[in-house]
Amino acid sequence: MTTRHAPIRSRRRRPHALAVSLAGMLALGVVAGTGPAAAMSERQPDAANAEAAAQQWAGHILRGLSLEQKVGQLFVADVWGQSAGETHQGNQTKYGVNTPAEVVAKYQVGGVIYFNHSGTDNIDTPAQVARLSNGLQLAALRNKPHLPLIISVDQEGGRVTRIADQATEYPSAMALGAGRSAEDARGAAAISGSELRAMGIAQNFAPDADVNSNPLNPIIGSRSFSADPELAGRLVAAQIDGYENSGSRTKTVSTAAKHFPGHGDAATDSHTGLPVIDRSEQEWRAIDLPPFQAAIDAGADSIMTAHITMPSLDPSGDPATLSKPIMTDLLRAELGYDGVVVTDSLQMAGVREMYSDAEIPVRAIEAGVDQMLMPPDLGVAIDGVLAAVRSGRLSEQRIDESVRRILELKWKRGILAKPLVNERAVDRKVGTRENRAAIQEITDRTTTVLRNEDGVLPVSADTGNVLVTGWNRPTYPGYPAEPVEALAAAMGPSATALSTGSSPDAAAVENAVRLAGESELVVVLTNNLRSSSAQRALLNELLATGKPVVAVAVQEPYDPGYVDAPTWIATYDWRAVTMSSLAKVIRGEVAPQGKLPVGIPAGADPGTVLYPFGHGLTW
Repeated sequence: MTTRHAPIRSRRRRPHALAVSLAGMLALGVVAGTGPAAAMSERQPDAANAEAAAQQWAGHILRGLSLEQKVGQLFVADVWGQSAGETHQGNQTKYGVNTPAEVVAKYQVGGVIYFNHSGTDNIDTPAQVARLSNGLQLAALRNKPHLPLIISVDQEGGRVTRIADQATEYPSAMALGAGRSAEDARGAAAISGSELRAMGIAQNFAPDADVNSNPLNPIIGSRSFSADPELAGRLVAAQIDGYENSGSRTKTVSTAAKHFPGHGDAATDSHTGLPVIDRSEQEWRAIDLPPFQAAIDAGADSIMTAHITMPSLDPSGDPATLSKPIMTDLLRAELGYDGVVVTDSLQMAGVREMYSDAEIPVRAIEAGVDQMLMPPDLGVAIDGVLAAVRSGRLSEQRIDESVRRILELKWKRGILAKPLVNERAVDRKVGTRENRAAIQEITDRTTTVLRNEDGVLPVSADTGNVLVTGWNRPTYPGYPAEPVEALAAAMGPSATALSTGSSPDAAAVENAVRLAGESELVVVLTNNLRSSSAQRALLNELLATGKPVVAVAVQEPYDPGYVDAPTWIATYDWRAVTMSSLAKVIRGEVAPQGKLPVGIPAGADPGTVLYPFGHGLTW
C-alpha cells in the first residue's frame, strides 16, 4: 500500500516561512551573496570557470542532503493562490495544506511553476508575481541547507502567454519565423527573460523546438517557429542565447527546448491522448532533430520531454518521457546532452495511459529524466521514488546525478546568489515603454499578406466605416485585450468592433452581414476554420455582400485553405501587439515583411499547396 509522503522536518523548530523576513534571511546568510553559497564562491577564486564552481558547490550541498530532500529537489509543483500565505482549497485538496508556502515547506520541492488558469491562478500583476516569488523563496530558505526554488513558467509568446497584464506582450514563435530574423528572436527573448527575472522567475519552458510539419497538428502549430528544420533551429538557438546570455547570471533565465524528440508531426493532443509519430529514424534525423541539436549546441540549460511514442526510436510503445532508448541512449549518449531534462506535465493523459502515478516518476528517472513537472499527486510520486530507492530498483547514485544537475542549474542562473527580487523595482523593469516599443517593432516585421487579388490592401486614408468582426478568444484571466476590440481600436475611430465568437450562430451572422452593408470595409478574424463550419459560414456570407473583405488568420496560418477569400493575411497570434501591427499593414503605415514559415495546403489535403513556404506579398 502506498503511504502519503510525510513532511520533511528540520531538527530545530523554526518560525513559519512567511514570518522569516528578508533581514532574517540575511542573518542566516542565505541571500544576497552571503552564507554557504557565497562562502563556497569565496573559497574558489581560482576556479577555472563558472562550471567548475557550480560543480563544487553542488557536490558540497549534495553531501548534506537526506534522501528525502534529494528526491524533493526532483519535483516542480503547481500551487494555488496569488500570495505565498493565501489559503486556498486547491492546496488543501491536493497537498493537505492551506497555502503555497506550506506546500513548499512540506515537500521541500526543487521548484514551483506559475499558471494563469482559473483554478491554480497565480498571476495578477507583475508586482504581485514578484511578491509571490519572494514569499515562496522564503518558505524554501527557512530550512537547512537553505536551498532556493527554481520558479518557472510557460511564457512562449503568442497564445502560450501566462503573464500579460502590465507586462510586455510577445508575438508567437511562428510569427518570429515569418520575420526570419535571428536578431529579432534573440531580442524578444532577452526582453522576456529580463522581465521574468524581475518577477522572480528563473526558468522559462521555452522555446518550442518542434518542427510543425503537420498542418493538422492540434497542439503545436504557431508555437513552432517553422516547418523548416533549418529555420526553426536557427531561431531556437537565437532565443536560447537571448534568454540565457543577455546580462549577468542573476538577470537571465534558463530555457527548456521542447518537446524532445519532436511533437511537430503529432495528430493527437498529448494533453488528452498518446500521439504516435510514425516517422522513420532517417526522417526524424532530417526533420525533428536539427532544432534540438541547435539547442544543445547553444547551451540550453534544460530540454523538455514529449509525451509521444515514436516506434522508430523505441518500439516498446512507451512515451518518450519514459523511454531510456530516447532519453539516455539518444539524448544523453549520442547527442552528448548533460543538462537538465524535464518532463512535460505529468498530469497529461499522454504519459498516464500505461502506468500508475507512483510508477511514472520512477520510470522517468530510469529513462534519464531529472525534473518531474506537476505530478497529479505529489505525495504519491515522491513515495514512489523513495520506495524504488529503498528497494534497490533505483540507486541513490542515480538520484544524485539528477539532483546535481538541478543544483548546478540553480548556481548557473545565480539563484543562490540572489533568490529574492526587489519588489519596488518591478514597475521599472516590466512592461516598460522601451520594451513595448522594441517588441512592437519586431512584431511589425512579421505580418504576412498571402493574397491581395482585388488590390484592397493597403486601404486608403479616406476609407469610411470599417467593420472588424469574427473570432474573439474566450474569456481568460491575464489577457488584457480582445483581438476584435484591439484591432478596431488600432484601426481608428471609424472602426466598429463586433465579436461573433468561435462559433457564431445564425443571429450573429445576420447581424454581421447587416453591419457589413453599412461599412466600406470588413475585416474578419478567423481561428481554426478547419473545425468551425460556423466561422466558415460567417466568412462566406460576408464575402457574398460584395463589400471588400480582408480575411485574417489570427492563430494558425492554415485557415486560407478552407475559404477562398480574395484577400488573406496571416498574423500567427492574436495578441494586442500583433493586432497593432496588423492595423498598420492594412492602413499602409508599414509594408508587410512576413514570409510564410510553413506551407499552406488546400484544406486537409497536404498534397496540394496553395501558398508555399517563403510566400509573402509586399508593396
